[in-house]
Amino acid sequence: YEKIAYLLLMGQLPDSAAAEEFRRLLGECRTLPTNFTRDVIMKAPGKDIMNSMTRGILTLASYDERAIDTSVSNSLRQCIQLIAEFPLLAVYGYHAYNYYENMDSMVIHRPDPALSTAENLLMMLRPNKKYTATEAKVLDTALILHMEHGGGNNSTFTTRVITSSGSDTYSTIAAAMSSLKGPKHGGANIKVMEMMEDIRLHVPDCSDKEALEDYLAKIINKEAFDRKGLVYGMGHAVYSLSDPRERIFKGYVEKLAAEKGRGDDLTLYRNVEELAPQLIAKHRRIYKGVSPNVDFYSGFVYDMLGIPQELYTAMFAVARIVGWSAHRIEELICMDKIIRPAYMSVMEERE
Repeated sequence: YEKIAYLLLMGQLPDSAAAEEFRRLLGECRTLPTNFTRDVIMKAPGKDIMNSMTRGILTLASYDERAIDTSVSNSLRQCIQLIAEFPLLAVYGYHAYNYYENMDSMVIHRPDPALSTAENLLMMLRPNKKYTATEAKVLDTALILHMEHGGGNNSTFTTRVITSSGSDTYSTIAAAMSSLKGPKHGGANIKVMEMMEDIRLHVPDCSDKEALEDYLAKIINKEAFDRKGLVYGMGHAVYSLSDPRERIFKGYVEKLAAEKGRGDDLTLYRNVEELAPQLIAKHRRIYKGVSPNVDFYSGFVYDMLGIPQELYTAMFAVARIVGWSAHRIEELICMDKIIRPAYMSVMEERE
């Protein structure tokens, strides 16, 4: 197992063989330790699925005889295992919360090694295990687009920092989870959904661009919604002309909306996408360009797939664990020095 993982890492397998081996490894790893679901996930469940997952990640270290071995090959083994286990931690954590706190039925489906991550997520989440090919393709695309976004984001930097200290894989990924759960990082799609619901209440006709423009102006001027002046899902620290992830994602969103009969909702999203950049540029004097980011549509997709909002940030984590793992391995191979930021005091001296 570890030899295959190392060959994958070093690029010593042909692309097709490497892809096949990786799929096989993920399939084999899609399981949790005996009684882990009962003893860990089902005990003290809560609405904050990110917290439940983080507790599960740290507890998994207790089941790993080489938990603190930070060698590259062992770290890669642990990362592949966590990539495979994250969907289980997320979905089972939700089902436990839904049973104990929402008084709903308990549903625990075992994963199928032959299915993709997206297919397993939908199958395990739904009582009847049913999903369409379009649903699986759209969710798969969402996971790919959220999987990695360079080193310039908070949770990936956290991964680098913790790895540089010499800490183990479980502690490193748990720290990244704590970063991602922050609403300024992983919770953007939830804010988009809340904003859209608020817009629907005040602009019942989603095709009325004039009324929509007036209300968006109120949001930007801090007169409506949460009065923070933000059109959520619009703008990005790096992308200005367009977010290439959103460009790719939009086509799949349109296919799913057609399958689900959500044409009116799609019209609202399209109109906000058209009007918001113009209004932001006008009211905020931002001339570099503002465009929708990948989270503008992701919440809408999760809603169409029947994924509960409690799992939105967890879905982000299920995807981003792959990127975190890549950065951890790269940090282990390329660097051997702790990241130590320097701070300069701006306090004035006093007697």
